[in-house]
Order: sequence, then C-alpha cells, then structure tokens
Amino acid sequence: MWDERRYPAVRLPEWNYCEVFMMKDIPKLFGSLVFNDTVMQERLPKDIYRDLKKTIQQGTHLEHDVANVVANAMKDWAVEKGATHFTHWFQPMTGITAQKHDSFISPSGDGKIIMEFSGKELVRGEPDASSFPSGGLRATFEARGYTVWDITSYAFITDGTLCIPTAFCSYSGEALDKKTPLLRSMQALSTQALRILKLFGNASAQRVITTVGPEQEYFLIDKEMYLKRPDLVYTGRTLFGARPPKGQELDDHYFGSLKPRVSAFMRELEEELWKLGVYAKTKHNEVAPAQHELAPIFTTTNIASDHNQLTMELMKSIANRHGLACLLHEKPFAGVNGSGKHNNWSISTDTGINLLEPGETPHENAQFLLFLVAVIKAVDDYQDLLRVSVASAGNDHRLGANEAPPAIVSVFLGDELTEILEALESGADYHNKEKHQMEIGVTALPHFPKDTTDRNRTSPFAFTGNKFEFRMLGSTVSIAGANIILNTIVAESLCRYADILEKGTSFNDDLHALIVDTIKQHKRIIFNGNNYTDEWVIEAEKRGLLNLKTTVEARPKFIEPKNIALFTKHKVYTEAEIHSRYEIQMESYCKTIHIEALTMIDIVKGEIMPACIDYQNELAELLGRKKACGEYDVSLEEHLLSNIARLSSCLLKKLIALENAILESKEQQNVLARARFYRDKVFGAMSELRLIVDELETFVARKHWPLPTYAELLYSVV
Repeated sequence: MWDERRYPAVRLPEWNYCEVFMMKDIPKLFGSLVFNDTVMQERLPKDIYRDLKKTIQQGTHLEHDVANVVANAMKDWAVEKGATHFTHWFQPMTGITAQKHDSFISPSGDGKIIMEFSGKELVRGEPDASSFPSGGLRATFEARGYTVWDITSYAFITDGTLCIPTAFCSYSGEALDKKTPLLRSMQALSTQALRILKLFGNASAQRVITTVGPEQEYFLIDKEMYLKRPDLVYTGRTLFGARPPKGQELDDHYFGSLKPRVSAFMRELEEELWKLGVYAKTKHNEVAPAQHELAPIFTTTNIASDHNQLTMELMKSIANRHGLACLLHEKPFAGVNGSGKHNNWSISTDTGINLLEPGETPHENAQFLLFLVAVIKAVDDYQDLLRVSVASAGNDHRLGANEAPPAIVSVFLGDELTEILEALESGADYHNKEKHQMEIGVTALPHFPKDTTDRNRTSPFAFTGNKFEFRMLGSTVSIAGANIILNTIVAESLCRYADILEKGTSFNDDLHALIVDTIKQHKRIIFNGNNYTDEWVIEAEKRGLLNLKTTVEARPKFIEPKNIALFTKHKVYTEAEIHSRYEIQMESYCKTIHIEALTMIDIVKGEIMPACIDYQNELAELLGRKKACGEYDVSLEEHLLSNIARLSSCLLKKLIALENAILESKEQQNVLARARFYRDKVFGAMSELRLIVDELETFVARKHWPLPTYAELLYSVV
C-alpha cells in the first residue's frame, strides 16, 4: 500500500466548493467566456448580426466589412474580460491542439499603443505548415500554411487569450488538420439527408446536422508519485508494475462516493468548462480504482470535437493545480480497466427533428426505419473504416479486454427494433408491445415505465434510444476521426437510397422494398449478445465480419480503393490527403512504441538494475555475517538471493534483446513493414522484459525498489 514515509502526500488548502458554488449564479457563469450568440446580439449592429447568422446557418460568403465589425466587437469584449492576446486555435494531426499567440497592441505613432484586431486577422492566420505532421503533403522548405476561422464554432477566452477555432490547410489547399475533413463530412451527410427528407415531403429543413456527446474517462493519481514514474511522464502509461493486492475485484469504486481531492478537482473542472460553454453534465467514479468519467450533453459535432479537446486540456491543467496528475492514456495500468471515450452520435434537422427518434410506434415510422437501416448498412459496408477510426498503439491494449468492445464491429439494436426488422424481412405483422410498469416489490416505491429493451455495454456500436453509442474510441483520441467516418459512410448509404428512390415510380413500394432488402443484406452485422465471449468471435468469423486485432492490421484498410473512392466521391478527403493520413498514423504507431522501448531501457539501466544490485549486496553481506557467526538457517536469504540473481541474469538477456530489436527496426524499408516489426519484434521484446521486471518487484525489498508500485499509484489520492 501507499507508504507516506516514502511518498508524502501533497497538502492542499481546504476548499469548501459547496459554499463557493452557492455564491455563483450558474446560468450567468455558463458561457461567460464565450463570444456566443447572446454576446453577438448585444454587441453587433443588427444588419451585421443578421449577415453573420446567415453565414453560420447557410454557409454564405462572409464579406470583408462584416468581418471587420465582428473582429472589433470581439476584441472589445475580450479586452473587457482581461484578454491581451488572440490566437487561431486549431487541431493539427498531432492529436492535440495548437496555437500561436499575438497581442492586440499596435503602435499609435506617438510612442504609445492602441488595441486593434482586424477582420483579416480574425478570418485568416499563417502558421508554419512544415513543422506539423503532413504525411508527405508538405516538404520542409514548403512552410506556408493557413488557419481559417470556423464561423460555426464560437470564439472563447482561456488564460487571457482570445481563442478563435479554425481549420488548418496548406498553401496548396490540402487539409492538414482534423477539423476541415470533419466539416466536409458534416456537409456531405447534410446534402444526402436533405435529399431523403425531400422525398418524405419535408421542405422546411434547410440543413441536417450530426450531434455528439462524448463521454470522457480518465485516471487521477498523486502528482508527486507521477513524477517518480518516468514511464508515465514520457509515455502516459506504466511500462512496469506488478499487480496490487487489490484492484477492481470488489466493484466498490464504480459510482462510489468521491474523495475530497477528486471532488474539488471535479468542481473546478465543471466551473471552468461551464465558463467555456461546455455542457458538462455527469461525473462519477469509474470501475477501476482512481478512474473517473465526465459526460457532456449533446451538441453539434464540430463544436463537440472542440469541446472535448478543451476538456482534455483543462483536465490536465486543473489536476496539476490540485496536486494531481490526469492520465488520459487508454491503458495506463495493466490488470485494471483502461479508459475509453463513448461517442454518442445522432442526426437531427435544423428544425429540431431527431431522425433517429423511433417514436411510440417505430414499426410505423418509415422515415425513422429508413435512417436506421441506412446506419446499419453503413456500418456493415465500412466496418473496416470504423475500426481504422479507433486504431492506435494505446487503444490496442484496451480493445478486446473486459472493459472495452472487441476489435470486431457489430451493431446492437435491442429486442424491440430487432423484432420489427425481422417482421419486415419475413412479411409478418408486428404487434406493438405495451410498455409495462416496472414493479420492484416495495409498495412505497413509485412505478415507472419499463424500457422495451435492455442496454448492452459490450457492444461496439449500440442503439440507445435515439442515438448510437460508438464505444470503441480510445480516451486520448480526438473524436473528429471517428465522426468523419460515421458521417461519410452514412452519407454514402443515404446517397444510394436517394438515387434509387428518386428514380422510382411508387415511393411507398420502393421504400418498403429498400428497407427489406437492406435488412436481408446487412443483418449479419446485428448482434445483441455478449461481445466478450469466445463464441462470438467464432460466430463473427462465420458471418464474414472482420476481426482486425491491431492497428497494423487495421490501418492499411484506410487506403483500399473502395475507401478512397468513398472519401473522394463525397469530397471529404482527396486521395493525397488519404495517403498522408495513413503515413502519419503508421509513423505515429512506430514512434509510440519506439519511445516506450527507449523509456523501458532507460528505467532498467538507470533504476532497476542498480536496485537489484543494491539488494543483492545487502543480502550477500547479511548471509556472510550469519555464516561467520555460525548461524546455519540462512534459507530465506539464500532463497531471495538465488531468485534475484536468476531474474537479474534474465533481465540482462531481455534488455539486450530489446536493444537489438530497436537497432534492427532501422533496417525496415517502408512504413508498413516497420510497423509490423514494431508490433511483432519490438513490442514482443518489451513484453518479455516487463515480465522479468514485474517479478523482480515482488522479490526486491520496498526500500530498494525505485518506482512507486501500482498499489501506491492507484490508491495515492486520499
């Protein structure tokens, strides 16, 4: 357990957050650091506000004079809030955000300054494009790139800086970020969904949007302990660590009461998120010790993506203020649950109609059924792309374990919808089931309607009432990638449907035939059982479903001809952008494992080996003294010394094997061969080295062991 003599706790001031929040007006606090619609109405002339809203809602061109007025109003508002700088806040293909800060100051000509911000500065920035990952799109000497204001995502203030959400592209127009393809995919889905709605007689909808609510899992540990673990500092996960006496076996952490330091952290996190307009709604302890979750309310996908990036950044900075370290890696600790990000995804019109809402009689709701089977078809046709969207070195540790879905993509619909689709396929009548009242057997407890179907937490892609929950995302990943795929593949299904229905002669007959035909062709992807079982793996193989277990197996699917055709058809990616992203992700996989391997070597040489030598010397000296004194019962010392000597010898061999594997990796000629080598050889050598170190931890005396143990890390926040 945690030894306070070795790792004294950080003592923080007692903060009574209940009292603090009682003094705050939460509705006023919410969005107070956001240049949102309310602020724009207050500060912009009516004609300028009208033109800006038209640009936001209809995608019309933003005139230069409008941009100038908006920029000046934005600057005045930001300065009043204490901002001194502005930045174009963008999301390059590093997985995190980027920003370059410029102050508002301009010379006034009399040796003084004025605060200025022009429409040109608002709309366009010019960062160095050669210093970000481009996958071959840009050479080092080709440095010019542009950031362009995403007008649909509100500007906000953090740390005295006005942040303007932007897209990022190269001088020749290629997307170098995650936002640009996301906006393109949203546009593609809207275009195709409107074609379908028009066929149903809906002429009022002008735009169809996807909405997302990403649940974020994370770990909190003591900051001092974190700093004593080089593996956590350099890689985000523990590369060594024997299992603690207690993990998550008792299920006592899940939804348990919050510890004071954790509660204080969550309170401050919520307040800062609310100021930035993030709909932080739910917080709780997760299954593993030291693991927690935050869930927001749904919002438009590109804004949800911005908000999730902000959430992860704030989690880390606020944790630091509380003497904590926030771990966002998918698997920071072996042997306990890792962290994911559940991507709750739905489709709505700009008039507020959720197109995935079944209603009271879903079997009679033809529009809902068409959109439902469109998603089913999309998931089946492009299961490889959905797997690609969650592929990373970190997530490979998590997928298939008992806290995450397997690498096999399938759809959970629940009993009611499955029965409706089966009835449609067979031509049988479906009798709508009444919603029964839930009775628990205690008369004092209120009755309530029982849902028509259960939930399935093992499913990678589950229908949960009026949305789909894509559960395969890793906790560190940007949600943009998965939603680019979801939007695009569903746009393709809707496009095919619209092509058929627009050419048909009888809409109702053609619609019924289309729904039934889709069910027959794609029902193999529907699975309502336990995705964790070995039986499902066998069954999935019989159905012809893909089981892409690792990133190295999944990523090449991204550049297959059918997928290139999909993205280029809907103008989400160019072919060059597709290949660049493939190169970047495969290189990232190799670099991640390379850094982990070097970190292992550094820890073993600098900390583990010296600790083993020190303890062996201590045991040898004790053994010598006892024998010199004529004591013959030295079995304990000999046992310990023998085992540590044996393991130390193995340690050296495994260390040399890992060093040789790293050297050999340089001989691999292309990115796919290199990634396969890192997966099979380098990671294999790392796993063997870890086994030895973890066993050594159980023999070496605690005072000699240089790293905080799992027990100390997982139970460090008290």
